[in-house]
Amino acid sequence: MAKNAKWSDDYWLLLMQIYLQKPVGVKPMFHRKMVDLSLELHLPPNVLFNKMCQIANLETPRIEHIWETYGRNPKKLTRAVSLWREMRGYGDANAFYEGVEVQETFERDFKPVAEGTTMTPVMLTLILDLYFRLTPVTMVPKTPEVQELARLIKVKPTEVVEVMDVFQHCDPYLNRKDAINGPLVSPCHEIWRRYGNSETEQLASYAEQLKDYFKS
Repeated sequence: MAKNAKWSDDYWLLLMQIYLQKPVGVKPMFHRKMVDLSLELHLPPNVLFNKMCQIANLETPRIEHIWETYGRNPKKLTRAVSLWREMRGYGDANAFYEGVEVQETFERDFKPVAEGTTMTPVMLTLILDLYFRLTPVTMVPKTPEVQELARLIKVKPTEVVEVMDVFQHCDPYLNRKDAINGPLVSPCHEIWRRYGNSETEQLASYAEQLKDYFKS
């Protein structure tokens, strides 16, 4: 398995900048800025979340020193972060990570599953969570829960229903035999394999965390 980029002390500055954004404090694991930083550093959101908790608790002398230097001087912190980004690979992010293997599983979750669609694995996961809360007869655009989720992930209710229809073909309890094709079929089957046979409570808990990404 490919390994993630290693943690660097410079990353504390990037993470502290997010921590100090109002409301000051630990941000949700899937806050959009946390995810954006995860994608930039090739580090999973849970790693950054754990590191941010360390900032909140000032767990090490190194963190205490960084806090004393930048915690009450956001302008100085902004300059340090800007300088780091300018110096990173001398402006070439690919050069910065040259020779470093990265595990892109979590990164793919936030990228479109196919050309011509904005759907990502994260969005499909939220739709699957709702799928288990509805019955086939309520998987229609006019259902309030469908409309609410569509607004959250910024798609049309009909697109949510389209995904649910694919999930019906994944569902062994429905045993649908009619043929179906399209760019969402394979990605939906993949999400079903990942979460469809697990406890719905676990999926629901994960989905609630993922919603922070779309709310922020």
